[in-house]
Amino acid sequence: MRIALFTETFLPKIDGIVTRLCHTIDHLQRNGDKVLIFSPDYGVPEYKGAKIYGVPGFPLPMYPELKMAVPRPAIGNALEEWKPDIIHVVNPAILGLAGLFYGKMLKIPLVASYHTHLPQYLQHYGLGMLEGLLWELLKSAHNQADLNLCTSMAMVQELRSHGIERVDLWQRGVDTELFHPDLASREMRSHLSQGNPDSPLLLYVGRLGAEKEIDRIKPVLEAIPDARLALVGDGPNREALEKLFAGTATHFVGYLRGRELTSAYASADAFIFPSRTETLGLVLLEAMAAGCPVVAARSGGIPDIVTDGINGYLFDPTDEQGAIAATQRLLAHPEEREKVRQNARQEAERWGWAAATRQLQRYYQKGARG
Repeated sequence: MRIALFTETFLPKIDGIVTRLCHTIDHLQRNGDKVLIFSPDYGVPEYKGAKIYGVPGFPLPMYPELKMAVPRPAIGNALEEWKPDIIHVVNPAILGLAGLFYGKMLKIPLVASYHTHLPQYLQHYGLGMLEGLLWELLKSAHNQADLNLCTSMAMVQELRSHGIERVDLWQRGVDTELFHPDLASREMRSHLSQGNPDSPLLLYVGRLGAEKEIDRIKPVLEAIPDARLALVGDGPNREALEKLFAGTATHFVGYLRGRELTSAYASADAFIFPSRTETLGLVLLEAMAAGCPVVAARSGGIPDIVTDGINGYLFDPTDEQGAIAATQRLLAHPEEREKVRQNARQEAERWGWAAATRQLQRYYQKGARG
């Protein structure tokens, strides 16, 4: 099949959406499909043999790592020339609207997928009053598609409850070869803890954005004697977080990739994830694959992945003491922690990218047949 993929974000940006798209494109191309990627122009011409059609854009004021690319007629010309069998729009917002428009105009089957829980982000940026309007805009966009995909059952139900139609599940995926417990190292542990490898080591990996609620980790850190915290990643809220965590045993590590990132997961004692806005939480699966016990908010798509007390720990995000109690329990019981590590790895092994991509291909084939 020939697939035109529209995305508002792509390489060199690193986040859960880009990670999922990279693995998906890789497996689609390996399986004989051809992919043309439409994304904001970041100067990257291709990925794994798939050409990237970069659309000029400008940095977002609140998030300069991201560009807003405005649709233009040349996109329609490129689609007519390439003749895709299907168009897949990832998080239709600005550029993705071109995919929806030209799909309808050229009578090409449309798939849309939902990865970012934008309505819940609004309250973290002082825009909560716009949530109802945003749901109406999302409904209008997604209902143009022949099929809408979510990465957790919680999000499938959420979209249906807001009037979005033809919604189904696109199963989770994680690279269980790259993310593995065997890459734990004392050297990485020392790096993350700034030379204190024998102290309890808490880890967060992901975007440093207000919607991730990283500030809620601070009371956990302060409640555990000698604990160290490593924050891996970057984002628009970093400066505010550096001020908030000043004077605590916190290391702002920046981005890690590949085996370094795997080693960070595998070397930590607990992965702390307080976000309530996750559609899935790919970093949770990565941590579990690397054998790092997770402590996460019981919210969004997270309970799809984490079973409390079995392969991780869940806490009530409205309970200020919930994350503290769960983390203390994890660190206080080494035998239970080891069992959770093993169960987390076993859960992750069920969700390889090859199987997730085969499922997506079946959706594509069904859509192309009408």
